[in-house]
Amino acid sequence: MKVLKFGGKSLANGKGLDSVIAIIEDKVKAKEQIAVVVSARGGATDELEVILEKAVNNQHYLDDFESFKNYQEAANAVVDLTEEFKTLLKIFEGVKLLGDYSKKIKDEVLAQGELISVKTVASLLIEKGIKANATDSRLLIKTDDVFGNAQPNTKASKEHVVNYFKAHNGTTVNIVTGFIGSNNANQTTTLGRNGSNYTASLLASFLNAEELQNYTHVNGIYTANPDLVADAKKISELSFTEANELANFGTTILHAKTIIPLLEKNIPLRILNTFNPNDHGTLITGNSTKKGIKSLSVLDDVALINIEGRGLLGKVGVDARLFNALSINNISVSIVSQGSSERGIGLIIPLEDATKAVIALEKEFETDFYSQDINKISVIDDVSVISIVGQSLRSFHKPFNALIKNQIEPLLFNNTITGENVSLVIKKHQLHKALNVIHGEIFGISKKVNLAIFGHGTVGGTLIEQIIASAEKIEKRKSIKLNIFAIANSKKVLLNKDGISGDWKSQLTENGKAYELNDISNYAETHHLENLIAIDNTSSLEFVSNYLKLVEQGFDLVSSNKIANTIDFNFYNELRASLAKYNKNYLYETNVGAGLPLIDTIKLLHHSGENIVRIRGVFSGSLSYIFNTFSAEEVPFSGVLQEALDKGYTEPNPREDLSGADVARKLLILARELDLHNELEDVNVENLIPVGLREVETAEFLKSFNQLNDSFKTTKLSQKEGHVLRYVGDLYGDLSDENGAKLDVKLVSVPKESPLGALKGADSLFEIYTESYGDQPIIIQGAGAGAEVTARGVFGDILRLTDKNN
Repeated sequence: MKVLKFGGKSLANGKGLDSVIAIIEDKVKAKEQIAVVVSARGGATDELEVILEKAVNNQHYLDDFESFKNYQEAANAVVDLTEEFKTLLKIFEGVKLLGDYSKKIKDEVLAQGELISVKTVASLLIEKGIKANATDSRLLIKTDDVFGNAQPNTKASKEHVVNYFKAHNGTTVNIVTGFIGSNNANQTTTLGRNGSNYTASLLASFLNAEELQNYTHVNGIYTANPDLVADAKKISELSFTEANELANFGTTILHAKTIIPLLEKNIPLRILNTFNPNDHGTLITGNSTKKGIKSLSVLDDVALINIEGRGLLGKVGVDARLFNALSINNISVSIVSQGSSERGIGLIIPLEDATKAVIALEKEFETDFYSQDINKISVIDDVSVISIVGQSLRSFHKPFNALIKNQIEPLLFNNTITGENVSLVIKKHQLHKALNVIHGEIFGISKKVNLAIFGHGTVGGTLIEQIIASAEKIEKRKSIKLNIFAIANSKKVLLNKDGISGDWKSQLTENGKAYELNDISNYAETHHLENLIAIDNTSSLEFVSNYLKLVEQGFDLVSSNKIANTIDFNFYNELRASLAKYNKNYLYETNVGAGLPLIDTIKLLHHSGENIVRIRGVFSGSLSYIFNTFSAEEVPFSGVLQEALDKGYTEPNPREDLSGADVARKLLILARELDLHNELEDVNVENLIPVGLREVETAEFLKSFNQLNDSFKTTKLSQKEGHVLRYVGDLYGDLSDENGAKLDVKLVSVPKESPLGALKGADSLFEIYTESYGDQPIIIQGAGAGAEVTARGVFGDILRLTDKNN
């Protein structure tokens, strides 16, 4: 014999109920001997609870009851449910009159949902020509008197089940109510949460079934709840021990008591999908499977009780008193965590018992409050528990660190004696995000990194295209899924939690919406997006003011915008303090040298204790091209400048390059990387624009390039033989003193054969002088300008961040 169990979602009107009937019909046609256990159909149990609450609170409930009745009757016009509806109405009327009800009354109400279900299924099978018998399990499962969570009397129940199936079996399919039983006085009891699974398990055990098949709305047991974690994968096989751990820690498909009767008889349990009968589901047997993390499970509807008291340290019997007080009040404890330095005990209990638990504990420890041995008994009721089944403490640091990086701080931590299962208590509103963070970290599935890109001009637009083009290869190579969920300019934002695609320009134009910064962080929080990175490709001072808020909201930062590192030193320090506080990173390699690994190299040297004594170089790719060409060819300066403008090497207004302000900012950034306390006004800058052209309109300046020719020709001709002109930034002086540096930005003449003099095209070059290397500098040279290069450098920072966060 096989026992089949169908859950409430499987039995819903329409496709669900049709699928259940078809499965049973196929089993009968295949001459399989089966017994069927069913839950209440659809959301019947929840609906009956709502009506009961309305009745007890003297609220109008008849419309709700009529809706419930109509739904249940819609499945089959033939079945007679008069008795069940009459019972319910009578109870609801009594509850409303009294303004109260007991757990005994509630069990009687909820039982009607199961009774309606078996009558409906049996009637539909009879219409198909199948001999079906609606079976009330109150005749079979005998329990104690604990209403709401009754425990079966195994010996009596087995006797009733065996005798019943001897009398009602053969070619008859017994359709049995799950969840309900009766005590010795034949009063209705229920078996607690997910009790229908327990009923099915008991039947399978008593009848020595070949297999228990549990039909649900999913394909089996997954590495996490697929409703919460999109990347969850089905587990094909589990051992009873592993399944029992998952059940104890909240896996909703299983009941914590379901496994034991099956384990005793070594009866396999298969989790199947009512709506996908061709899938083989998850098979649970006595065979042990490969060690390792199996799944994430969740305990919800729980509360955290904290008991704190310095005076209890070392006192014998405190734990016994605590658990005795809870036991007397029939309150179960699922997780215990205990501290020692300042005596503290954390307990996870059912949410519905929280108030009762606090009252019981305050009564038990009343004298300890007076003696101040106990300081506080408190309850936190908006918590959830995530259990990592199969997680060893040896590697627990990885998911734990990932949570902290995503600003999820566990309230309590617990592991089993074997050290192979770890449980974390977190705030309930963080559950969805926490599950995705942990799942992505431990199951070798691509970790999702969610990007918000601000600014989509030349560099920003190129970066977006690069990410979209490379995302698939990066996921294959690095198991990192880069997901652009936001693209924003100063006016509009385009949002898509599943990722913005290649038509982002038209989408932003058509669907972009006006926004405030909080709209983006709220969107990320609403959709539980993890591993957030904000990318600033603007040149906006105003946007830089958002950095602190972004860090506080959980974003790492990547920026090609130099302003944040060059405005006043107070902001510079405040930003870094905020990054440290929230455990966030800020990468800005492209601030100096576009895509060259300059800042990383300087940081590495400086943090390793190497004494950097000077940094000099050509910082601007635009000015590099201009003076490389002007020095090498017999051409007027105006011609070279116009050519650089036409090729897009300079800004649309070349004064932004020729003023030296950009080089000054880059030089200041390097100074601050060496922990020097300089401000922008400390940089001595040679402005290459004649005074008379500095304030004129851009259009007029663009027509006045010829006015620059004479002065630059004179400077060129006045050089020593074999020398060339280079516009350099120079950081020197006593760089070991935070106030001892000198910063110069100026046009200089250098030997043609020197590294600076040999520079070609639009390359940048940096000479780093250190004590260890002496007169031989470390030289970093390469493309110093261009949207492709800069965007690729920003992309590199994003990938570096994903490595940092692994």
